[in-house]
Amino acid sequence: MARIYKTRAWHDQLSPSIEEMEFLALEAYAHLPEDFRKLTGEVIIQIAEFPTDEIMDDLSLETPFDLLGLFEGRGIAERWNPQTGEGPNRVTLYRRAILDYWAENEETLGDIVTHVLIHEIGHHFGLSDDDMEALEVAADQAQT
Repeated sequence: MARIYKTRAWHDQLSPSIEEMEFLALEAYAHLPEDFRKLTGEVIIQIAEFPTDEIMDDLSLETPFDLLGLFEGRGIAERWNPQTGEGPNRVTLYRRAILDYWAENEETLGDIVTHVLIHEIGHHFGLSDDDMEALEVAADQAQT
């Protein structure tokens, strides 16, 4: 017996562009608890297709698909000082690696982006896995 599935019109759908992924990331960030967002200061969230060769070398990555995101900046104890000329904290999400992960797992793209944002920021600020899991739950509740 043939199964009938309700499907979206996938035949004319494209993967999200860099701009669409950036919107998704900014929307996910906006739903994170305010106390958590305060940790980052003026964070910049950007999307790139893949990490640069320099990042690949610095992190000894075998393939650019090994990295979903990267936090660059200073933690709470190393707050940014305008006198140094350093910019604000930055999170880069790697579009192609995230899309690859999405294709291989049973999670929504929004959940993956939220997870990567929380973990990139959270690990840098010394949050535990339990703390980050609680943040994911709070972000999920804020979106519903």
